[in-house]
Amino acid sequence: MKDPIKELELLQSRRAFLLNSGMGLGTATFASLFSKHALAAKSDSATKPKAKRIIFLFMAGAPSQVDLFDHKPELHKLFKTELPKSISKGQRVTAMTRGKQQLVAPSTFKFAQKGKSGVWMSELLPHLSASADDLCLVHSFNTNAINHDPGKTSFCTGSETPGKPSMGSWLSYGLGSLNKDLPDFVVLPSAFWSGRVNVQALYARLWGSGFLPSRHQGTSFQTVGDPVLFLSNPKGIDRKVRRKMLDSLATLNRKHLAEIGDPEIQTTIAQQEMAFRMQSSVPELTDISKEPKEVLDMYGPEVNKLGSYARNCLLARRMAERDVRFIQLFHRGWDHHTSLPKHMRGQCKDVDQPTAALLKDLKLRGLLDDTLVVFVGEFGRTVYGQGNITRENYGRDHHPRCFSGWLAGGGIKGGMHYGKTDDFSYNVVENPVHVRDLHATMLHLLGVDHQKLIFPFQGLDQKLTGVEKSHVVKDIIA
Repeated sequence: MKDPIKELELLQSRRAFLLNSGMGLGTATFASLFSKHALAAKSDSATKPKAKRIIFLFMAGAPSQVDLFDHKPELHKLFKTELPKSISKGQRVTAMTRGKQQLVAPSTFKFAQKGKSGVWMSELLPHLSASADDLCLVHSFNTNAINHDPGKTSFCTGSETPGKPSMGSWLSYGLGSLNKDLPDFVVLPSAFWSGRVNVQALYARLWGSGFLPSRHQGTSFQTVGDPVLFLSNPKGIDRKVRRKMLDSLATLNRKHLAEIGDPEIQTTIAQQEMAFRMQSSVPELTDISKEPKEVLDMYGPEVNKLGSYARNCLLARRMAERDVRFIQLFHRGWDHHTSLPKHMRGQCKDVDQPTAALLKDLKLRGLLDDTLVVFVGEFGRTVYGQGNITRENYGRDHHPRCFSGWLAGGGIKGGMHYGKTDDFSYNVVENPVHVRDLHATMLHLLGVDHQKLIFPFQGLDQKLTGVEKSHVVKDIIA
């Protein structure tokens, strides 16, 4: 009669042999190649880094460029007239406005030129207007996606198809860590927002690592309980006991790694060590009690509320000080198909003062020079209205053909407009900037060649910017 224990040992030995001789060694070999690809991407002497880190302020839901940044004063003469066919050109629209009249709804908000540069800004952004000379307003952003989920997915990962690595994951992979005690990539979603209509969910895949090693995925901070899940030790477990547990576990994992060569085991070891260090670094990071009153006042009254956009902006500055590589804030509530003026006022109240404070704070601390700040949504809004259109009340549909956002710091020219739309803010007529071009420019500012930052997967050299044509927007770089 066969001994079942010996049979199991023999089976395990066969598996180990096959893994080590085939997939195991192959995986280890590919892992070394991947790191070489990342190194090659930043070894181009022509690509000198101007930034060390990025703070990406994502306005989920798509703010209206017509009401915030793209000043079109002549539209008031065209109130409720039909959008000319020569402008709409039969472009696709969402099911919400398909077959309906496209009646022009001019912005009800006033614009004025701000700063020495005379940049046009909406009255909805009085605090941010004070930083006008630091902003590069891009009016010619465009994308392929017309609905929210593919739009956000495209912005965050470079592809409308879910499952690809996110921007921060690519940067973590390509550039590595600046702080050994904090993650390379941190995500800060707002816990509440003023525009409580048409609010889409946020999915962890928007900051996931896709086919990259899992250690490059974003770490999302929570607003209830520990900032990071499972940060605290269970009752009865102190730091000494935790250290001994991790040491024992690491020994077993290294033995397993030697047997099968799976690089994800090495990732597990590294992430467990990071989690242990974060038990000290994260509480210190998120404790704002020692911030001077004048700094807290600068960010506004919501800064003391956990999960507020204001508090997240302050945490973003603290993370920038500690050299977190990629910090992404998500603020939802911008999907205004009805009652846009009312909801836009609330949303802008949420973000105006904290965003301006973030820029000012970074600048005062000498961090804005090497921190790239980006403010944008997944697409824009139509010039034609939705709902019962009046001069004071209207909604707007999704519009991917043109929209506005801005960049500041990190090697960007401030106090300028870039790109141009037609008289209806409907089509780009000068210097188009696709989402892929923004990604290429972000990588360039960090000293990375977007064409060389690759990861072989499924027979293709995968890139954040994909296989379609993309370019660095050099005209906005100082």
